[in-house]
Amino acid sequence: MTAVEIAPFPWSDVWGQDAAVQTLRAAASDPAALSHAWLITGPPGSGRSTLAYAFAAALIAEGPHDESTMRQVLAGTHPDVTALRTDKVIITIKEARALVERSYFAPSAGRYRVIVVEDADRMVERTSNVLLKALEEPPEQTVWVLCAPSEADLLPTIRSRVRALRLREPEVADVARLISARTGIDVTTAEQAARHAQRHIGMAQRLATDDAARRRRDETLRSVLGVRGVGTAVEAAGAIIQAATDDAKALTAERDEAERAALLRTVGVAEGQAVPPALRSQISALEEEQKKRATRSLRDGIDRVLTDLQSMYRDVIMLQYARRDALINRELEQELTALAETWPVERTLLALDAIADTRESLERNVAPLLALESLLVTVSSGRTP
Repeated sequence: MTAVEIAPFPWSDVWGQDAAVQTLRAAASDPAALSHAWLITGPPGSGRSTLAYAFAAALIAEGPHDESTMRQVLAGTHPDVTALRTDKVIITIKEARALVERSYFAPSAGRYRVIVVEDADRMVERTSNVLLKALEEPPEQTVWVLCAPSEADLLPTIRSRVRALRLREPEVADVARLISARTGIDVTTAEQAARHAQRHIGMAQRLATDDAARRRRDETLRSVLGVRGVGTAVEAAGAIIQAATDDAKALTAERDEAERAALLRTVGVAEGQAVPPALRSQISALEEEQKKRATRSLRDGIDRVLTDLQSMYRDVIMLQYARRDALINRELEQELTALAETWPVERTLLALDAIADTRESLERNVAPLLALESLLVTVSSGRTP
């Protein structure tokens, strides 16, 4: 494995993106190299938001020596950085307008005011239009930093007003080394997690440290390999949805309860006490937000399953072309080899196309269970319904 150079604070948590760090360090230290709006793109897990906040810290601080200010920015407590991250399906117009309003405030303590939008790809066209003027003519001391998987995820009018910075995708071996160093997990488990996560650093860390997540992934792939007809397709789809639902609840339940408890403390309601009628609207509003977040979490969980299935049929294609050196799911090599010898290449491509179509259907709010059932029937039969 190659050694990775560690950049100085606040860039030390940005891993494997030396060229991007060099560009943003120069921009933070030289006004002539600074653009008023940036778009950081890269695959999930490549460190887009980590880089964005490191850049914000460098912009706001008085210089490399001002470590206390940089730590305040990274902790999310500095008044001159405004961040928008969403757990919901889309960023609302109301949220976008609040950002634009904030962007016209002069910095209160630092050199610049920085607006970070972590999920810029979750803006629909009307919401994007709210940002246009602010991106085109921001105040002199305001810098926008948008994050998205790719430039194509944003409207051309947005792309034309920002300077784009594309992050590279790290190698499996490097992700494994990072995960092992961060968590103390053995190298073998870290390598398997990095491979299964397809180099997504956050997902690799979860797979490496969560036995249940690794087990669910393996059971899901094996259940799909065992589908032989409509009956088993329906059964497997139901199991996948249930697992994704349970996973989403596990990820959000603790946070939901903490938010509810904090709200009740704020309005003076003791634990176990009935909520007065006058305050029920606030509780209802919180529950509505949590419901939207749960929807997003479930959709993301199903999308992860589809990503895993995509990796499996991608491996089948590799085996059909006698490429065994870059399999993602090596643990299933025997089963996948049998499939590769049984199916024609065209059928494997049909499965991959069906997975892509299912992802698009879910983005259009098709019922997840129906979408997965249709997918598994297509995969098992080799024909579209």
